[in-house]
Amino acid sequence: MAVSGIAPRILCIGIPVRDLTFRVEVVPARGSKANASHLAELCGGNALNAAIAIARLGGRVSFAGPMGDARETSSGFILAQMAQEGIDTSHIVRMPDVTTPVSAIMIEPSGERTLTIYRDPGLWSVQLPKADELLADCRAVLVESRCGAFCSDLCAEARRRGIAVIFGVDRAMSLQDGLLTAASHLLFASEQVQETAEIADDGMALQRLARLTPAFLAATRGPLGTIWLNEAGELEETPAFPVQAVDTLGAGDVFHGAFTLGLAEGGNVRRALRFASAAAALKCTRHGGGMAAPQRVEVEEFLRERP
Repeated sequence: MAVSGIAPRILCIGIPVRDLTFRVEVVPARGSKANASHLAELCGGNALNAAIAIARLGGRVSFAGPMGDARETSSGFILAQMAQEGIDTSHIVRMPDVTTPVSAIMIEPSGERTLTIYRDPGLWSVQLPKADELLADCRAVLVESRCGAFCSDLCAEARRRGIAVIFGVDRAMSLQDGLLTAASHLLFASEQVQETAEIADDGMALQRLARLTPAFLAATRGPLGTIWLNEAGELEETPAFPVQAVDTLGAGDVFHGAFTLGLAEGGNVRRALRFASAAAALKCTRHGGGMAAPQRVEVEEFLRERP
């Protein structure tokens, strides 16, 4: 809990997705068929998964971003799920004649997932509400990296106001991308940090990017833990917690949400990374994508058992 006793408010910016998940023994070969043992319909998307995690871990969450036409069924399904999680949806912008993204996800017994997703190009023409409305009483902003095209000015204003801006990076970035300097914290996945820096080593890739941005830099590596640069520019590692993974879908997003909340509550990055690692580990032990994010009491008990 925040020092003031009031849960910090965090703004998540992203594009919600309607997920259809199928559990399969093996991903079918090209041109073949496979029967699924289980089907689930979930709400997802990087920032929305993170928002669910933040809400369950005790933060106050507002969500901003585009969503499809009010007449379609996908957006109604997602909004109902968000309301159940206590997420403020008043800043979501409905886009006439635009389709809310839908994904089909196959999950193997190991927890590994394969997915395909459709995102309507019209979503990126969204105009978010004004900064004064979005940033009021805001302790941190968490952004999907793909959304920089419509929120870079907002992120710059947040930084000007001293608000932390965390980007969850799940795609390669250009070294000239303005997001490199718009963020206070950049959380890459291993593959994406290597692609961005064009170096096939996580640590060396982070060190190259550190010459281009003053932001905190980290790369998540699943069961190998997280590698990051401290204030002295030295590489440090936060180990992952060993668990029996059954579903890794949304684990990175839960990590981003927990890390952001840890910072917003006044924790240092080392403590926030450990908190995030525990939340992501617990998520991996259960099916349900981001909807399987743990509650705060679960994470605290998990950490107490692993001093």
